[in-house]
Amino acid sequence: MIARIWSGKSPLWVLLWPFSLLYGAVSGIIRLSYRLGLRKSWRSPIPVVVVGNLTAGGNGKTPLVIWLVQALQQQGYEVGVVSRGYGGKAESYPLLVTAQTATDQAGDEPVLIAQRTNAPVAVAPRRRAAIERLLAKYPLDVIITDDGLQHYALQRNVEIVVVDGERRFGNGWWLPAGPMRERASRLKQVDAVVTNGGTALAGEIAMTLSPGLAVNMRSGEKRALSTFKEVVAMAGIGHPPRFFNTLRQQGLTPVAEIAFADHHAYHKAELVALTQPEQPLLMTEKDAVKCRTFAQENWWYLPVDAQLQGDALAPLMQKITALCKAEQ
Repeated sequence: MIARIWSGKSPLWVLLWPFSLLYGAVSGIIRLSYRLGLRKSWRSPIPVVVVGNLTAGGNGKTPLVIWLVQALQQQGYEVGVVSRGYGGKAESYPLLVTAQTATDQAGDEPVLIAQRTNAPVAVAPRRRAAIERLLAKYPLDVIITDDGLQHYALQRNVEIVVVDGERRFGNGWWLPAGPMRERASRLKQVDAVVTNGGTALAGEIAMTLSPGLAVNMRSGEKRALSTFKEVVAMAGIGHPPRFFNTLRQQGLTPVAEIAFADHHAYHKAELVALTQPEQPLLMTEKDAVKCRTFAQENWWYLPVDAQLQGDALAPLMQKITALCKAEQ
């Protein structure tokens, strides 16, 4: 229902329109207050790159963060990552995150980033606190924030917005009548727009998510998707259809496609009940980090890697690396 409202296919968005005007007014006032200096923002002693979006729901920020961290690491830079840690409830903040940190403490995305990159990761509601915790422990050249475009309490050197190439901006209205946290005109002020799937517009960087081999969650065995037959697919991400479409594009037609809410807290019994004995359960890597402690022998996950291309990519990376060099 929400998808139909936000896309404009359902006229119910009109009923929510007054609340959208209120949301837009409040968010505009908050942003203006930072511009005028009525609210204080903090500048990190090292460069900050924000990877965020204008819409609610998953657009592919985390795969881009992982790609960016790894690209900078390959050039010899020390990269730290901070996040709000949505879905996690740590006993205290800021929390340093490793690949072994429980997702109910840190949230799923920070744990996944730590697992894939081995970069220092910290989470806290206030990004400043997370950055200061990292800098107290690690000699870093740059900080990347997973989300936080609207967290204006933190100054940034580079802003990157990820756009869902299929859904774009729906009906274009602020929450709750539409999917927008900020209006599309905000794109004119950012350093780069990365379009995940669909067709990238002029000046945008095209991103595709390339699936790898499926990985068994118990044994670590890797298998091509073509070797699976009666597989049950599940996803608890911002836009589950993207995962199911990826499987079909790879020639795999699941016998069932089960979508959970983003950041859903899984329990062993509910997932065991999804399949018949010996029937494989295939999930996203983001889901897998939440299920690793009770994974069954027939559970698998599919890692994906971001692939970027476009004329705007080189200038973006040159700007970020120049900032990093200045810190060395």
